[in-house]
Amino acid sequence: MSVKNEVEYKAIIYQEGMLGSLLLGSAKVDPLKLTEFLNKNAAEGWRVVTMEKDIRRMLLLFKREAYVIVMVRDK
Repeated sequence: MSVKNEVEYKAIIYQEGMLGSLLLGSAKVDPLKLTEFLNKNAAEGWRVVTMEKDIRRMLLLFKREAYVIVMVRDK
């Protein structure tokens, strides 16, 4: 008899605010804020499964860096 390991997933788009993009023309993700975000989720039992960098357009002229992050944890 096997026991199923139930998990739940969540997908997040992590990006910096619009202000940096508007003032500088582009915004990069702050590694310290991203670290805080990941550590907060890790404390709740979430683990990163995959992460993909994305450059997102905003108001046609501006760009900002974002990460699509997929996380998993045991139920």
